[in-house]
Amino acid sequence: MSLLKRIEDGQETGTPPSRLEELRVRRAPAAPARDTFIDLKERIQDKLIAELDPQMDISRTDEVRRTIEEMYDQILVQEGTILTRQERQRLFEQIVAEILGFGPLETLLGDESITEIMVNGAQKVYIERQGKIEKTNLAFESDDHLMRIIDRIVSPLGRRIDESSPYVDARLPDGSRVNAIIPPLALNGPTLTIRKFSKIPLTIDDLIRFGTITPEAIEFLNACVVARLNVIVSGGTGSGKTTSLNVLSGFIPNDERIITVENAAELQLRQEHVVTLESRPPNIEGKGEVSIRDLVINCLRMRPDRIVVGECRSGEALDMLQAMNTGHDGSLTTLHSNSPRDTLARLETMVLMAGMDLPVRAIREQIASAVDLIVHQERMRDGSRKIVNITEVQGMEGDVIVMSDIFGFEQQGMEGGRVIGRLKPTGLRPKFVERIETANIHLPAGIFGASVRNF
Repeated sequence: MSLLKRIEDGQETGTPPSRLEELRVRRAPAAPARDTFIDLKERIQDKLIAELDPQMDISRTDEVRRTIEEMYDQILVQEGTILTRQERQRLFEQIVAEILGFGPLETLLGDESITEIMVNGAQKVYIERQGKIEKTNLAFESDDHLMRIIDRIVSPLGRRIDESSPYVDARLPDGSRVNAIIPPLALNGPTLTIRKFSKIPLTIDDLIRFGTITPEAIEFLNACVVARLNVIVSGGTGSGKTTSLNVLSGFIPNDERIITVENAAELQLRQEHVVTLESRPPNIEGKGEVSIRDLVINCLRMRPDRIVVGECRSGEALDMLQAMNTGHDGSLTTLHSNSPRDTLARLETMVLMAGMDLPVRAIREQIASAVDLIVHQERMRDGSRKIVNITEVQGMEGDVIVMSDIFGFEQQGMEGGRVIGRLKPTGLRPKFVERIETANIHLPAGIFGASVRNF
């Protein structure tokens, strides 16, 4: 007796549910219907592409969409296929997404509640919504279909992805960050990760509403940026560093010249005088690379009032520190770390990656002199992002950099699966308050807590 027959008769009880479900899916009559739908879509799509004018300007989306809709109706009549209104519309939207957009990803990219899209091969598409990862029912037709979409993303940017260059960082037209990696490095098939960037940048009010930060802390950080203090935004992957950097950059006065340096341009500064620089990977011959460090060095010759580096990852940290120490006050950057203290340790490591044989004490003196404030952010257990430390870098005592928390997150518990807590002042008054007052900014005494203590 076959395994399937024994299962149906109730004689096989040891088969895991996943295996039983797999057997049922294989026998399900719905699979041929799906294949028929895919075949119909491919036939109509091929006819449309063959009949479309190759000289048509694809950037004129509305006009192209109307043309496709007219041709689509005619082809459906020719096919003699009877579809419900809902099926006709769904098929049309899928075909338009294939021709003008990014295929199955179009619906996900248009959903503003989704913050991350993760494609693990053609058949597995995951999303992140409100900090939680969930699997979707979307799928690509094949690995070749997924490869075509990846190529459509990276080609307009002058990037390429193939066996000789099997991974790439890129960005979508709306600024969303894209990473793609393909076989032979990715064993599950082509893998695509999209970190979506909000079409409407998050504002201060949004961060306060989400509980990321408090109005008092925002007022303090605003004063720090205007007073030209050097600020590092630190945190783990996906903790919201770029969003916070974007908000802090918005505090820079409109009459200052700002130069941004990024791997993939994500910052959305609203000031008038902004120059955006983006690094470039090497070509197929291994030449033509322009690194973040090259751009940081170059931007020092461009008469910047402010330098904003999207992320320090290696040797550019040394050039960033030197810029902060040579008159380019008010610089902003981000880096990955697990705590404010770890931020300084990582800075030391990255300075050593610059290839300079510097003693550790000299590096620490550079850091202590250059960095004024660390804003540390974390992704909490419930998926929310919160600023958990605003820490002053005070200087050196012996061989140790002295730090002190000005604000710290105090967790009060969990409620309905959500972290409950608030960013509170520690009661300590930072040493650089005089610099803030020199800039004609006078913070209320209570902003640092009820019983303020001076150092």
